[in-house]
Amino acid sequence: MRRESGYTLFELLMTVALAALLLFVGVPSLGKIAADNELRAQIDPLFHAIHLARKESIMRREVITLCPSVDGELCSNGTDWSAGWQMFVNRDRDHPAQRDDGEIVLRRHAGNDRVRIVANRRSFTLRATQRRATNGTFIFCDRGGRISSRALIVSYTGRPRVARQTRDGETYRCKD
Repeated sequence: MRRESGYTLFELLMTVALAALLLFVGVPSLGKIAADNELRAQIDPLFHAIHLARKESIMRREVITLCPSVDGELCSNGTDWSAGWQMFVNRDRDHPAQRDDGEIVLRRHAGNDRVRIVANRRSFTLRATQRRATNGTFIFCDRGGRISSRALIVSYTGRPRVARQTRDGETYRCKD
């Protein structure tokens, strides 16, 4: 008698059910991983730019400013940094900071539509030694609400650090 090889209907249904269960469990966590990576892709460049601005202000003995910028040329009014930002040598030390002709742009960064960045300052200025830096907080939020927000906190000395919660243990939130 010849025996046919293959799968039974029961085996196929169990395989499909197991695959569906794995997708049901795995897809949301993949979305969280993607959201976390998008958030980090916005936090890390700003974190490193603050370190670079601090170093450049000391090396150049000039004022270095970071400000939000939509086009990478002019500073935006307001505290929404979501569209992007720029770092430049602020030779005339104006406040609120505006990049003028002849002021060198050291860094530019474009924003991400899926990440919202708000700060409590219109610009951050780092000075060599004569005065302290601008302190403040950037809050990074996933627009899809898949992961909790994070903050990039800049001290008076110009040192940045990333935090997931406030001192009270609350999670950071982007103001609407």
